[in-house]
Amino acid sequence: MNSVLKIVFHGDNAANFRPGLEELLHSPHQIVSVSQGMAQADERAHFETADVVVGIALNADMPRPQKMRLLQAPSAGTDGIQRHCLPPTAQLANCFGHENAIAEYVMAALLMRHVPLLKADQDLRKGEWHYFAGRPGALRTELGSQTLGLLGFGHIAKTLAHRAKAFGMRVVVANRSPVHSTEVDQSFSLDDLHAFMASCDAVVVTLPLSDNTRSLVDAKALTCMRPHAVIVNVGRGAVIDESALFDVMQQKRIAGAIIDTWYQYPGSETAVCAPSQFDFASLTNVLMTPHMSGWTEGTVQRRKQTIADNINRLSEGLPLLNVLS
Repeated sequence: MNSVLKIVFHGDNAANFRPGLEELLHSPHQIVSVSQGMAQADERAHFETADVVVGIALNADMPRPQKMRLLQAPSAGTDGIQRHCLPPTAQLANCFGHENAIAEYVMAALLMRHVPLLKADQDLRKGEWHYFAGRPGALRTELGSQTLGLLGFGHIAKTLAHRAKAFGMRVVVANRSPVHSTEVDQSFSLDDLHAFMASCDAVVVTLPLSDNTRSLVDAKALTCMRPHAVIVNVGRGAVIDESALFDVMQQKRIAGAIIDTWYQYPGSETAVCAPSQFDFASLTNVLMTPHMSGWTEGTVQRRKQTIADNINRLSEGLPLLNVLS
């Protein structure tokens, strides 16, 4: 008979994935939730004795879960987990399941630039027919006539390529490794980043943050973009150089930016926080959203299933999913 697995959900983010999880588990288990700060002694004790931790943080200032066998991040990103703090017995795994939601976010944001429904509605409520068919100056562009550039070609970008092709878009990719896909019209290596940036009407950054990707999109890369082009960031904020992005947008060197992933985030003690040291909120050519692109009911359900699958696999001695080396 399998021993009882102690599963600890750490923090508010992880707590979103606890409801209904027990119904998906096959083996005997104990589930405990602890707060992000673990201020109480019993919370720290639970964390230290966990077999499985579901959470997005681990660092040297936290209690050491010495018997932990799995640290399951309920997210794709593991930026907050310091891997050298993992005990030798533990594997680190992440979750995806957010690609459909992020693809919908990107396509909606791009469509807004070609189909100005809100502005047309506001105008007509005032009796103004600016977008009336046949009126001079009312012609709109079509998304399907555009070239979409995908920086990175992982789960998100592959899903986006499929959606973009449904609209008739041309799809180009810049990626570290070669890309072979019937939905990609042209691919570039990262060494050809500037040529890639110059070839697109919209560039979507989907890369995770690493030493190799930090500030990859710098001032020179941004100034290679077409004047009418837009850049979208749904990867990690710091992949685009913060100062360079602000300068380019302030000077209106490109037409727009749609930014969902940022440079500063609220902490456990601060619910209100500017997303950057620069005043992006003052720029009318920047659409700002609070890292919301992947957060849907569908994402939570798919990630919850991945979490349960990995816990079941751990208890049954099977290889885990999405293990990070």
